[in-house]
Amino acid sequence: MSQAATLDAEVLERIRSLLASGLETEAFPRADTQEMTRDIINRLAAAGDDLEAKLAISGFTLQPVEYGGLEQACETCMYYLVHRQFCELPELAVPVEPQWSCRLWRI
Repeated sequence: MSQAATLDAEVLERIRSLLASGLETEAFPRADTQEMTRDIINRLAAAGDDLEAKLAISGFTLQPVEYGGLEQACETCMYYLVHRQFCELPELAVPVEPQWSCRLWRI
């Protein structure tokens, strides 16, 4: 396993643990407008490397969120890298499970 893959696995497990232990996240409101998206991204940028803050701000959940008639899961988001199971949104840039979700989900 490469060093990057090992680091991703460690971060993924930390995220899973934080969410499973009840970390409160801002799953709603969803980022429906450019203004909301910009505000969330600015908050993420200000959070720096604080993983817990980033998870809370982006509204991560361990399961897909049904919203606006769509199931919003990481695996169907434009930021999801399938082969790496990774969110490539620069302000997040974290490994994710396909069934997870966040409020910055995009088609």
